[in-house]
Amino acid sequence: MNGIKHLIECQCILPQFKKRENPPYHKFVVFSIIDDVDEVLEKFAQCNNCGIVHRVFDICKSEIAVGHESLNSIPTKEDFSLMLPSSVIDILNSYDCDLYIWEEIAFIINHEKTGEKIIISKDEIDGKIQGKFLTYKGGNRFMIEPFTADTEF
Repeated sequence: MNGIKHLIECQCILPQFKKRENPPYHKFVVFSIIDDVDEVLEKFAQCNNCGIVHRVFDICKSEIAVGHESLNSIPTKEDFSLMLPSSVIDILNSYDCDLYIWEEIAFIINHEKTGEKIIISKDEIDGKIQGKFLTYKGGNRFMIEPFTADTEF
């Protein structure tokens, strides 16, 4: 099994774009699991702008779950915190990481994906990307590593 971060398009519009002619729809990142036959495991995800629930059924593909404005069964940061070491929870909270990062880290621990790097912070400074990785070292151990790049990952 593998995991992947990808974008889902909602039908809502961010407030800063509402006055534009043909404003773009909002997109948000989700983390999905790909099984051993390269199929995405279906899941539900909630838009981080309007809160509407999407049924995610493939990479970058979803549909609005009509009649389900919210679902109590969608995992939350609190749910994932039960699976993570307290030191990692503290880091994720201090960097105000989105839900998909919590999901990815729980997946990495559960599947012992040693050496996996998760971006927890990034900024663009003078044309360069600078940020921090949270790297899984195995056995519930992590390390924070700074990085700099000329282009985005």
